Amino acid sequence: MTENTDFGPESDSRREFLMHLLSGAATATVLMVYGPGVSAKHTYGHSDSEHEFAFVINISNCIGCGACVRACKRENSVPSGVFKTWVERYIITDEGVYVDSPKGALEGFQKVNAEIRASAKLSRSVPKMCNHCANPPCVQVCPVGATFRTREGFVLIDHEHCIGCGYCVQACPYGARFINPEIKKADKCTWCYHRVKKGKLPACVVACPNKARFFGDLKDPESEVTKIFQEDKWMTLRPEMNTDPYCFYVGLPREVR
Repeated sequence: MTENTDFGPESDSRREFLMHLLSGAATATVLMVYGPGVSAKHTYGHSDSEHEFAFVINISNCIGCGACVRACKRENSVPSGVFKTWVERYIITDEGVYVDSPKGALEGFQKVNAEIRASAKLSRSVPKMCNHCANPPCVQVCPVGATFRTREGFVLIDHEHCIGCGYCVQACPYGARFINPEIKKADKCTWCYHRVKKGKLPACVVACPNKARFFGDLKDPESEVTKIFQEDKWMTLRPEMNTDPYCFYVGLPREVR
């Protein structure tokens, strides 16, 4: 995600656009396409690899503090103005949905104005990142094979071969990719692959003060992600895209896109 996609209270035109977009008929459209379930061709937890890693985010536990964003910045040396993980705030009102993410929530959120606060029916902080899809569009469009998916489920980028064309950035339906301004190559969240390979958790999971983030192996029956997954109360972002993401959400409002 790049910083110029932030849309906070300071951006009135962006806010008005989103309020219009997510109200009325647009909201009805969201209701029709959104819901649990994924591509009928994909079965989670049954890959032929030794490990099958997944990420679970419990929206009810996220307090929008930005600790995860700051931890990611430190761990991965993420340049200013871009984010490998970020948090969006959704405030649902009778008129529509107010969405903001000032600086990716690097410093948390400020109070919204009194008018929006008075009409709010529900407010949720929603962390976002690369979904490490089983059927990733970014891999399909890369002209040089620099983006690839490992057997364990990580979608990674080979920066030695990436030519910075940006096709993958455009193809990602989750807005998770960006062109790194320092190396001029495609970049994104790797689920801290370098840490996981050493038996550690992603930095954002460790930093979360309220247990909103979980990471683990679906092949491990004792892992927290497996237990949450088996409760069958999870949802994914944009299931209509049939990307079969491995980032699962619990308690996700239907208005979130």
